[in-house]
Amino acid sequence: MTDAPPPEDPRDALIGEQAARLEAQAERIAALEAVAADLREQLESALRAASRNSGNSSMPPSSDDLPGRRMPRKQRRAAERAEKKKRGKQPGSPGASMTWKVPDRTEEHYPQGACSCGMDLADAEDLGVARSFQQEEIPAAAAERVQHDLHKARCACGRPHVAARPAGVPGSALSIGPRLRALAVYLVVFQHVPVERCRQLIADVTGAAVSDGFIHSCLAKAASLAAEVVGLIRALITAAPVAGFDETTLRSGPAGDKKYVHGAFTEEYSAFWLGARSLDSMADAGILPDFAGIVVSDRYQNYFHPRWKHIAGNQACLAHILRDYQDCAESYPGAVWPVQAQRALRGMIKAWHASREKGLTAIPADVLETLAHEFRHAVLAGLASVPRVPGPKNNTKQKPGRELPGFCRDRRGDVLRFTTDTSIWPTNNISERGVRPLKTQQKISGRLASDDITQDRLDIRSYIDTARKHGENAMDVLHDLMPGRPWRPHPRSPRNHQPETVLPITTREWAECLPEMLLTVYQQVVQAFAAQRPGDRSAKAFARGEWIGVLLTRVPFPVNT
Repeated sequence: MTDAPPPEDPRDALIGEQAARLEAQAERIAALEAVAADLREQLESALRAASRNSGNSSMPPSSDDLPGRRMPRKQRRAAERAEKKKRGKQPGSPGASMTWKVPDRTEEHYPQGACSCGMDLADAEDLGVARSFQQEEIPAAAAERVQHDLHKARCACGRPHVAARPAGVPGSALSIGPRLRALAVYLVVFQHVPVERCRQLIADVTGAAVSDGFIHSCLAKAASLAAEVVGLIRALITAAPVAGFDETTLRSGPAGDKKYVHGAFTEEYSAFWLGARSLDSMADAGILPDFAGIVVSDRYQNYFHPRWKHIAGNQACLAHILRDYQDCAESYPGAVWPVQAQRALRGMIKAWHASREKGLTAIPADVLETLAHEFRHAVLAGLASVPRVPGPKNNTKQKPGRELPGFCRDRRGDVLRFTTDTSIWPTNNISERGVRPLKTQQKISGRLASDDITQDRLDIRSYIDTARKHGENAMDVLHDLMPGRPWRPHPRSPRNHQPETVLPITTREWAECLPEMLLTVYQQVVQAFAAQRPGDRSAKAFARGEWIGVLLTRVPFPVNT
């Protein structure tokens, strides 16, 4: 006899049903939590993108007033103060006023018409000037037709001679003069006027009828005439002890293509190059491969690449780093370390300016020690507060603000290099100002159709910007350029030349003569390359960096530099 199975408990089915239901609910909750996590991440990303402005990122200030954007705190306060001010000139701000001067021309005005007695006032007696009014005016800019007649003369010996054709007058019977050509280049390149509007402006103001093709020919001619000076400018930047480098996007070429303009700048020279955002394009610009000074730039990794074997060191732009720390302060409200790092860096910049004004070669050690100590502890606190997310370095997304303190720790010398040498700039503002007009050009003109024409524009801008840094008038240097008399950089004394850092006499004379020496050697290199490459039309064809190494090897640098 076997035992009968126990009867089924009806509660077991209920328990099984509830277990299955709980399991399904757990799966659904897990799926909802995953969706919620994705939505939370998207929301945080959207809020972070909406909070970006020129004070906490590399966005331009022109984007701060876009709908949905929140201005930086500094700009908001400035706007609030501006609302409280009265309209018009503010107390203490510089103004301009007209003063009575000796006139360039006087126009006499006499009473006209008839007197109440019926006599004509043209026969009235002149009693002298009753009142005088001076008016500032410009002459009408009407284009004039100038005919150049080349006379032929016979010497007493019987040999005939014909006058030489003036500079700027081509061999064709009809042409347009250099000043009108210079005006076209000035409007397109320096004032960012589109080609069609430039043609209309010239016609309305001067009465000269020109074509779009004429304006493009002016750009090509100006670029070819300035090619030698642009090559000299690149060589002078390559030989500079400190130079700033920056890049910005530019729409050029076929639709959909995005190019980058690379810029190299010193306090006296500017150079631009069109390419891609790559090491090869930066090398093609022809400066970094042979540059042996300090590179001032943002934290873009290609500026810190070991490919640049000759550079003496890097200086990371503190303006970018301060904005990144502001981003950290907004990402982690209440955190002390971002504010502490900003306070220390601003203190170092202020000390740098004070030391530079006093003629010191470095920030005093007692001042620097306290600020450097505060900055170092802020970096360590940031690393401890924002731990690294485990995973491969190249494809693991880190929390906001994590990479910044790591960069400041690993490249501390590249962040604080300016503190030990006041000739090194703590920020790269000179480069930011240099590339900013290119964004204005893009906003006005949109996409530039040809890369070659775009490079012509950049070469002309290199020529103009360098001349303006030397105190020259942009229109004047363009007018000298068109007849084939290009302006060239001339030696200038350093702006912060101090008695305690006077160079030896031989070195000082060499430094003063460097522009002329580089120009002479550059012309020799041009001739050498032309002999090797007879198919090249100009030095522009090989101005991609290859010639700079040859040039620098021929310059007789003094032994004691």
